[in-house]
Amino acid sequence: MLTVTDDAATAIRTLAAQNDLPAQTGVRISSTTGESGATALGLSVAEGPLPEDEVIEVQGARVFVDSAVAADLEDKALDAQITEQGQVQFMLANQPG
Repeated sequence: MLTVTDDAATAIRTLAAQNDLPAQTGVRISSTTGESGATALGLSVAEGPLPEDEVIEVQGARVFVDSAVAADLEDKALDAQITEQGQVQFMLANQPG
């Protein structure tokens, strides 16, 4: 199952609080199609999960994973960092050994 780092959990909670969104708000990971037609993963703020989403809750932060990509993320960890411009940047990495 996808894991969520402490930094990512903090970033998700901060995003929800800054935008004055409902308590059940989280981020949703799903597949998207880019301009070139290639499939990629997308991350968006969502007020709640879709019926088929896998829900992961860590330290009050919620991540909704589209069932179509959940199997691909089983060995991944969602992490986050703050850029020099003060924006949150999320990334996926392999889970530590």
